[in-house]
Amino acid sequence: MNPRPRVLVTGAGGQVGRELLRAFDGRAQLIPCDRNVMDLSSPGQIRARVREAAPDIIINTAAYTAVDRAESEPDLARAINTEAPGILAEEARRAGALLVHYSTDYVFDGTKSGPWSEDDPTGPLSIYGATKLAGEEAVRKAGGRHLIFRTSWVYGPHGKNFVFTMLRLGRERDTLNVVDDQVGAPTSSIEIANATRTIALGLIEGRFGDANDCSGVYNMTCSGTVSWCGFARAIFSRAPQLLGGKVPTVNAIPSTQFPTPARRPLNSVLSNEKLSRRFDVRLAPWEPALDTVLAAISATRLSA
Repeated sequence: MNPRPRVLVTGAGGQVGRELLRAFDGRAQLIPCDRNVMDLSSPGQIRARVREAAPDIIINTAAYTAVDRAESEPDLARAINTEAPGILAEEARRAGALLVHYSTDYVFDGTKSGPWSEDDPTGPLSIYGATKLAGEEAVRKAGGRHLIFRTSWVYGPHGKNFVFTMLRLGRERDTLNVVDDQVGAPTSSIEIANATRTIALGLIEGRFGDANDCSGVYNMTCSGTVSWCGFARAIFSRAPQLLGGKVPTVNAIPSTQFPTPARRPLNSVLSNEKLSRRFDVRLAPWEPALDTVLAAISATRLSA
């Protein structure tokens, strides 16, 4: 084993990928792969890139995440969200590497009254959720060392996400209507990357025992619960400098007033008890995590 493990990151240009490169910097030999280097819809290209890289850890952040568009592009969503993770898992097993793969709260139907645990019955409501669930199964079926982290409502200081959408709309409008009957835990890419680094490096270094014994699905979200409407209000109240000093009014509406091609789960809250118990890792509550992201966005704007 190299003193610094070789870590291949797919989706390296995305919001989680970029934070992983930051989190692992100086701790690993990084092999970033964006879509120009590794097209996840091309099985041959996936296998060639992994074999060329000879990684100790593969972290797959790449996914087809256009939830509504997936309803009309199921084949492409399946290629990226189901088939590609299975190929990465097969190549990880072949290389003796650890695979870290991210999944989603959308594998559940949202009808449970309390937080979802890893063992709860799944029931995705959308093509996106179904392809991500099938991707989990493909990773497990490959039989190698793997960690599947289910997360939710991901955002960060880079890329396209709810926070940037709200900041843009908040500058353009005085009033917004935002869904208030879907609840979850907004989870920052910074928190995901830091937790992933702690766990993945800990396993490689033997601090958590045999990685084979740790293989499986773990929920990984920030703690706390809020609706999309509450999240929008929190963004506006915390970032007046990013809105030119204005704070728009946010009206709460039910999902029925904002129809979308893909159905969303009403309850996306995930229990992180298993992650905490196995690795002693806890992500920050969503509110301070949001403050950290907004501070990073502000710093980027000031330095631009």
